[in-house]
This record gives sequence, structure tokens and C-alpha cells, in this order.
Amino acid sequence: MYASVLRLSLMIVALALPVAGQAATVAIDVRGFDGKPLAGAVVTIETPKAPGVTVRGPYMIEQRDISFQPHVLIVPVGATVGFPNRDRVRHHVYSFSKTKKFDLKLYGREDARTVLFDRPGVVPLGCNIHDSMSGFVFVTATPFAALTDQAGHVSMTGVPVGAGTVRVWHPSIRAPGSTASQPIDVAATGFATTFVLHR
Repeated sequence: MYASVLRLSLMIVALALPVAGQAATVAIDVRGFDGKPLAGAVVTIETPKAPGVTVRGPYMIEQRDISFQPHVLIVPVGATVGFPNRDRVRHHVYSFSKTKKFDLKLYGREDARTVLFDRPGVVPLGCNIHDSMSGFVFVTATPFAALTDQAGHVSMTGVPVGAGTVRVWHPSIRAPGSTASQPIDVAATGFATTFVLHR
């Protein structure tokens, strides 16, 4: 039902980036419902010409100051993520998501557990002891994925020229999967867009 009330507008604001053969730079600014820069949104670019993802790591979400740090972690499919506990209290990390269900029983300071994320999707995290704790593992099958900074901006290099799809994920987006998407056509000179989310 939310999809009907969510509209996404795309504004081409610049096409003057350097030529880089058959790949180019894509710059994206994301604006929230209030028109202000949306920090902490995951932006992905999907294109049939994209290479597969590479697992490098290490990937880690710490439990520190009764919170998950970082709040959102982007990892490629096949990544193993460590969940070390840096707090003086014990934590019980879990997820009931369809992408990855897991349950890390109570463990204490400087102890750690790991989880393999073998399917793309969003994995919300919680702690059975501390209800205020929340975080996300964003598992991606495209190498073109980045988190917007405080200015709501991301820039990705080496994006294949041609048609593709930009997806923007953020917990505040009231659409299936908390995701909005827009087709794009990346020119050899590059591509720059601004996504403005509307209720």
C-alpha cells in the first residue's frame, strides 16, 4: 500500500564527469521526505555488465556502548561478519529476517561470534537483552554499493556505461523492502543524479 504513496523523482544535475572508457563515475545525492540530505542510506547500482562481488573483509559489527557499530554494514554475498562484544555487559544478537536468521546466545566482553551471509538482502539486527539496540547488515550482489554520507552523497567509480537501475534503501522509506528504485542510463561522460523521496 505504501508503494502507491511513494514517488521518486530523478533530476539529472550534471553530465560533465571525466570519460573513462566503457566505465564512468556515478554521483548520487539522496534527499529525504523533508528535502534534506538523507545520511545512512544504502545506494546500489545494478547493471548486467557489472562484475561479480569479491569477498575481502574483515567485516565486523561491534557491540559497543549498548549499540551496534556501525549501524549499517554493507557486505558482499558470501561474507562472514564478526560480532565482537566490547561492552561490559553480555549481549544476545539475533535476526529473524528472511535473508538470514541467526541467534547468537549470550556472550560477554571481548568474546565474539561470526555469521556467514550467503544471500542478498537486508538483515535487521536486535539484542534480546537490550531492546534499544538495532542495526542492519546489507548483503549485496553488486559491487556498486555505498552508504550516503552526512551530505546524503555517494560517488562510485568504474560503473559500466549503459542502462542500469539505482536502488535506495533506508528504514524510513515506506515501500516494499524499504527500497525505492529508478532506471538510469550511464553515459561515458558519467552520470549524476539527485533522488528526492516523496510520501
